[in-house]
Amino acid sequence: MNVMDRDQTLEFLGRHVKTEMLLKHLLSVEASMRGYAAKFGEDQDRWGIAGLLHDFDWEICPTPEDHPNYGAGILREYGYPEDIVRAVLTHGDHTDIKRESLMEHTLFAVDELSGFIRAVALVRPSKSLDDVSPRSVKRKMKDKNFAQNVKRDDLIRGAEELEVDLDEHISFVVESMKPVSEQIGLNPSESAG
Repeated sequence: MNVMDRDQTLEFLGRHVKTEMLLKHLLSVEASMRGYAAKFGEDQDRWGIAGLLHDFDWEICPTPEDHPNYGAGILREYGYPEDIVRAVLTHGDHTDIKRESLMEHTLFAVDELSGFIRAVALVRPSKSLDDVSPRSVKRKMKDKNFAQNVKRDDLIRGAEELEVDLDEHISFVVESMKPVSEQIGLNPSESAG
């Protein structure tokens, strides 16, 4: 298996990801990672694969506390590069592994935000990213009953770790996700063609 081949990584996901909802999240994060990789002059394929893999073990972990350590072992067995495994391990804070690389900081910054943005789009009448703005996202961030599992502080801290204004970060992630709108269960965006 060529672990750096996107199609083969999608086949790998097919063996581990059980729900369409999780796959849509992984595709959202992949799109955001590819967007930032292009912006930063980094390897879009490598960053995209990190985005695809970051939560692949969520549904198969023996316990939620084992995520993503459980998955990191599987990724190493398959031969995924250590920088990708490290990005997976550092995409949250509960592993106590400090984020160091730009890819690691970016994965943390886009993970929760990508899911939150998709949730905001789903409650819009158009079900399109075209109707998602920094203002609408920030309004939903204040609503504690909306997407209750998303830590609002992580959304803010992600932008801070990238040293980007939160509004700019939200706008950038929205734009990065537009090309995969249909794949992630949203109506296509006009700008995505």
